Amino acid sequence: MVQRSFGGPDVFERAEVARPTPGPGEVLVRVVATSVNAADWKVRSGLIRQLGEPPLVLGLDVSGVVAEVGGAVTRFAPGDTVYGMVFGGANAEYVVAQENRLARAPRSIDPVHAAALPVAGLTAWQALASVRRGERVLIHAAAGGVGHLAVQIAARRGAWIAATARSGNHTYLRELGVTEPIDYRTTDFTTAVRDVDLVVDLIGGDYTDRSLTVLSATGQVVAAEGPATHSDSRVRRLHVDPTTAALDELASAVDRGELTVDIAQILPITELAAAHRRSESGRVRGKIVLTAQR
Repeated sequence: MVQRSFGGPDVFERAEVARPTPGPGEVLVRVVATSVNAADWKVRSGLIRQLGEPPLVLGLDVSGVVAEVGGAVTRFAPGDTVYGMVFGGANAEYVVAQENRLARAPRSIDPVHAAALPVAGLTAWQALASVRRGERVLIHAAAGGVGHLAVQIAARRGAWIAATARSGNHTYLRELGVTEPIDYRTTDFTTAVRDVDLVVDLIGGDYTDRSLTVLSATGQVVAAEGPATHSDSRVRRLHVDPTTAALDELASAVDRGELTVDIAQILPITELAAAHRRSESGRVRGKIVLTAQR
């Protein structure tokens, strides 16, 4: 699925392109499924331009089967079931990935669920790396793709959790481990919580600065959205590091039953535009997954 210009969801079109060939240290993956992340529609619209200029094939998450390996690849062989993160290209039947950006897929879930994990799971995992039992955590957009995983991780680590989300998601979030859900439409979170040790900011904008007002003396904000740096040293901009070791750790947590990914919708890759529209609405509980067609 190619976009030849920046714009709305309708820029996508189906195209036949040459099957890519893996180079040294690279793996060719036959894509079984991928998913939509906020970064995808931001690239599509031109808000983020790290992938360069169109034509572009988007897609960061990949779950599939190794079809071919390039020179010097030692971890994988054709036929292995893998998952991981690529920097564009997964919205296709085949994608080339660096060997060190892939891992064996979790054994306990199917490839569709595995496709929802890399970006969201690693973001949540790495944002909460420092959390300890008894600490107070606030998670913004807690019912979304990253948020619902972050809640589970914080709960497993014994944290007290507050979370911003629509009231319709509050029962769901309590079931995941949230102590104090906050309806952001009716309540200013800065009046509802205080002495927070860690804020996981998945929204950015004024949420980052407002979150500073609820921190404890040693608290910090981990921001997954927004500028690369912030004037306040208590704000740390998170950049996901999708290494094999990190993906292995995430897969192990899933296989131990400590982490469950919630799938909001499964669509064929040809309905990529519809998936982007729903993702961009900001009203998705969990992840939207796209399956490859053959």
